[in-house]
Amino acid sequence: MAEKAATKRLVVGISGASGAAYGVRALDALNELGIEIHLVISRAAALTLSSELGLTPADLAVRATETYRVQDIGAAIASGSFRTMGMLVAPCSVRTMSEIATGVTSSLLTRAADVTLKERRPLVLMVRETPLHLGHLRTMTALAEMGATIAPPLPALYAGPRTVEEMVDQSVGRVLDLFGLDWERTRRWSGLAVDGADEA
Repeated sequence: MAEKAATKRLVVGISGASGAAYGVRALDALNELGIEIHLVISRAAALTLSSELGLTPADLAVRATETYRVQDIGAAIASGSFRTMGMLVAPCSVRTMSEIATGVTSSLLTRAADVTLKERRPLVLMVRETPLHLGHLRTMTALAEMGATIAPPLPALYAGPRTVEEMVDQSVGRVLDLFGLDWERTRRWSGLAVDGADEA
């Protein structure tokens, strides 16, 4: 029973990068999929949530199974013995990404991500920054070599989005794919109909 429960449990971190909507929609999607959500929100994320969406951490807490204070380094998700499917950071700021890459973690959010890596569980970072300088790129390379997946939320125009909300949902659906979760709002590529014979 414990093994089954672990496969239905995901840690979600929301950091202070622009793009708070990605974290919020990830919570909504996970609830629709019946996944147990363990949420941690950085202090900077609280500002972004208010600025971009008019929301507070309390508004997100009701969407999660368990919410932790970002300074609570003794929380369950700070230990590898707390079994999960992995962790999603949506959005992921450059500061958060850099802390995870060095292993010098200063909050529960980055500690939980470090634990995810050491336990060889999926860690998906929706890094929100552009343009990227060489230091950013080297940090991403280091994280990829450590086992993380770098998944910037880029618009999938092939899906024909008509609204910002649809673009956000597509990005969220694609990162949930990385945990083996199939959200019905994700639009799947079915190929192009090509007329005529193949040309060399």
